Amino acid sequence: MKRLCVLLFTLQPLLLLAQQIHYEFSAPNALHHEAEISVTVSGLKPGSAIFRMSRSSPGRYATHEFGKNVYNVTAVDGNGKSLQVDKVDAEVYEVKKQAGTVKLKYTLYGNYADGTYCSIDATGYHLNMPATFMWVKGLDKAPITLQFKDVNKEWKIATQLKPTNDSYTFSAPNLQYFMDAPTKIGSLHIREWKVTNPDKKQYTFRLALEADAADSVVNSFTQRLQLIVKEAQGVFGEVPAFDYGTYTFIASLNPYVNGDGMEHRNSTMISSGRVFTGANNFLNTFAHEFIHAWNVERIRPKSLEPFNFEKSNMSEGLWIAEGFTQYYGLLLMKRAGLTSEADFLQQISGLVNGKENTPGGMYYTPIENSQRAVFVDAGVSVDKTNYPNMFTSYYTHGAALALALDMKLRSQFGKSLDGFMQQMWKAFGKTEKAYTLPEVQQVLAGYTSAAFASDFFNQNVYGHASINYSTLLQTAGLELKKAAAGKAWIGNVRYGADSSKLIVASNTVRNTPLYNAGVDIDDVLLQLGGTKVFQSKDVDAVLAKHQPGETIKLIFKHRNTVTEKELTLAESPSLTIVPLESINATITDAQQINRQNWLESKAIKNL
Repeated sequence: MKRLCVLLFTLQPLLLLAQQIHYEFSAPNALHHEAEISVTVSGLKPGSAIFRMSRSSPGRYATHEFGKNVYNVTAVDGNGKSLQVDKVDAEVYEVKKQAGTVKLKYTLYGNYADGTYCSIDATGYHLNMPATFMWVKGLDKAPITLQFKDVNKEWKIATQLKPTNDSYTFSAPNLQYFMDAPTKIGSLHIREWKVTNPDKKQYTFRLALEADAADSVVNSFTQRLQLIVKEAQGVFGEVPAFDYGTYTFIASLNPYVNGDGMEHRNSTMISSGRVFTGANNFLNTFAHEFIHAWNVERIRPKSLEPFNFEKSNMSEGLWIAEGFTQYYGLLLMKRAGLTSEADFLQQISGLVNGKENTPGGMYYTPIENSQRAVFVDAGVSVDKTNYPNMFTSYYTHGAALALALDMKLRSQFGKSLDGFMQQMWKAFGKTEKAYTLPEVQQVLAGYTSAAFASDFFNQNVYGHASINYSTLLQTAGLELKKAAAGKAWIGNVRYGADSSKLIVASNTVRNTPLYNAGVDIDDVLLQLGGTKVFQSKDVDAVLAKHQPGETIKLIFKHRNTVTEKELTLAESPSLTIVPLESINATITDAQQINRQNWLESKAIKNL
């Protein structure tokens, strides 16, 4: 019996090696956005084999119905004999009788280039793998090869997949890596450079850019992108040990794509529908996505492991994974000299307002906001929601907490969020040990004190306490003040485009004048203060004549009912951050030094 067990354990790796998956991709009808794809699987256990499209994608948390663009599904065995294929669910296909090898073929339609979906076009291919390739249930660990056939010889290929001796064939060690490897094929500007870590190991960085731009513009853009890479390295102390030694920025910046930015383990897929000019504001997404190479790709919530391609992926930790990344994306741009101080302060003003002046930040925890990603992260729905009254983006909420924590660490401990993220990197990133929130609290306690970490988590993570940003920002010589002090306000709402009537096109927000008066989405404002209103500028003109605290008459229509109410005007709670010196206030040397230490370059010198 013991000899038999030894034999079985010896054979098990051989069986796994025999299981191999090979994809072939061609697009003879690319002009009409169709690709022909085959997946050949060997080493299957005889009997039933399940093939399926994904319903979720790395970097996204909601569900996406990728199976809707798959058709003409057929299968043959290893000898080319037809096999019966049954569609057993919306995106699931079963081959019931097979003897170990199956070649499944299908047609894929793709005409939406972004970080989530795919595009097949006569000008090139823009592929997010879950939106493109079927996979086989139960073969998650099997090695994969992918061959692109009949590719235009003038085109280039950008991917984090491992190259082979054939320029058009790539490999992945398993399904998780394959699905996390977006691929761009077309007319690309390629730029490469090296980055050296403190341990003297070098890594190759590559920009693969699809854009109508002169070489000089691409060169300048690349030089500024290098600044971001160096600043990010400075935050964590090193760049990750990228698989196969390379990190690739895959970017489509042209009018034929849709705006997006998607992180991956050794690459990012960035798209923008704006005409590429090389301006600094194109780099905002690059900064955010590159921070993800540490934060979420390697410093990863346990709730996202392993990533489930069949359903939405809910996590309580997105306020760190996305929110802290959002904060650092803004901070890197400032430290690299690519954003002015005034613009940076305006950006972090938005973070403070998101936490302190929206119901989602005021009454809900970052955990609750993180868990709603499965509904809001490009999730598709047609019914209306009440998000303005119960949700604030985990990007904003988390970034606001990152700002607060950074200021607290600097003022109370003489430390910084950079130092905390380095501790997170050592504990979870380099080890690739996925974290839980209690474990993050332990790291913070080790970096500061148990009492501080407990208070921060209880107040701001498990709770939603207000944060005294005014005091925190004062330590860096910054004033937090009302953005529209003394001006009358009825609430932040969006109005419809019809210039003949003033339709409230967004939810009114609790505790604002319009909400308290009973006005709701889709209502029509008829009169304000005795004046007929047809456009938003009419509202502004009326409000300019009044002060906060005054009461004026409001007439509005809800469906077929016209209502008259007394509307008590308020002062907008919106806040803005300005330097003390801009308002002729005294700034101390300590405040100036604190601001400088916070915002100055952290790029590692002399490597």
